[in-house]
This record gives sequence, structure tokens and C-alpha cells, in this order.
Amino acid sequence: MARFKHYDYEQTKMIPLRFADQIQPDTFEYTLNHVVDNELDLTVFESRYRNDYNGAPAYDPALLLKIDLFAYSRGITSSRKIAQACRENIIFIALPTASHKPRQTSRWVGISTANG
Repeated sequence: MARFKHYDYEQTKMIPLRFADQIQPDTFEYTLNHVVDNELDLTVFESRYRNDYNGAPAYDPALLLKIDLFAYSRGITSSRKIAQACRENIIFIALPTASHKPRQTSRWVGISTANG
């Protein structure tokens, strides 16, 4: 009778991962990360944020811009497909966390859309 290695889907395996190491130099995602962090002026978004004292913290617009531009570069335009990629694709996960400089905008809080 054939013997096979035992496998168990319930086992846990910890894999150390540094997100910044996933964005390799000389790639589109590396260039995109650099351009959004260092070349674009995203202060125009600040006036849209109205919850300085109330509400939950929002995502930094730079992070969202990186995800959208990277998704569009890969032909992904559906918001559901982008959300899926952000859960399953390591580059989509690493791209917003691989920033090389801290941004003041990371302290911004949510845009209120409930009241118009």
C-alpha cells in the first residue's frame, strides 16, 4: 500500500514577513510607492476630511491611491476584485505598508458621507 506524508489543515505555521521587503527595487510597485510618497502633493484631500473630533480613523489617501493605481495597472477595476486582491495578494497587502517616510495624513479621520 502506498504511503503519503501526513498533512493537517488545522496546523499553524508562522512565516516571518517584512512588507517592505516585498516591494522590490526596479519594479512598477516600487516606483509607484516612491512617486506617491515623495512626488505627489496629496494635501488637496485634507479639506475633504471632516471628522477631526468624531468618528473612526480613516485610511490615508496615499495608501488608497497606491492600491487603486496598482490595481488599475493590473487591469483590475472592480472594487470587489480590488478588495479581494488586498486580502490575497502580498503586493497589494505590502504596498500601502511599505512607505519609507511617515505621513502626517495617517492621523486623518473619516470623510463624513452620511450627511451629504
